[in-house]
Amino acid sequence: MKERLERLKVVKSLIKTHRIDSQESLLQLLAEAGYTVTQATLSRDLKYLKVGKVADGHSGYYYTMPSEEERKESEKHSIQDFLRGYVSLDWNESIVVVRTFSGHSDSVALAIDNMGMEDVLGTISGRDNVVFVALKKGSNGEDFIAALKRKIPDFDPE
Repeated sequence: MKERLERLKVVKSLIKTHRIDSQESLLQLLAEAGYTVTQATLSRDLKYLKVGKVADGHSGYYYTMPSEEERKESEKHSIQDFLRGYVSLDWNESIVVVRTFSGHSDSVALAIDNMGMEDVLGTISGRDNVVFVALKKGSNGEDFIAALKRKIPDFDPE
């Protein structure tokens, strides 16, 4: 976990200080900084950091970090999507089951993914009204609820 957080800081720093136009270039800069990762891992990191690409004004694009205001606005929308669809949740040792209103499972799963909670490995949206949240080893439902409460202070799972 610590290595990932340190790597994410390095990725953010590299994107802010270099004009990077491809994952290959970013992988090379990461390797020079002492981080060897796969392209798939880098893709997940970029998604987690909400990195985007903007036009360079000619014929190409480069990576950019969202502003703090954009990041907060995006998280605000994710929270609203979660609260709009959430009905209840329960868990066992490694999976949280979130029940949703009919038709809301996709938006609730995406909202959970976009909130970037460290205990969450990923989500699977059920056909209509359930989301399965896979938790990292050593995490449990109480950790998930605590993370939700940090993101949504008024959240009450009862």
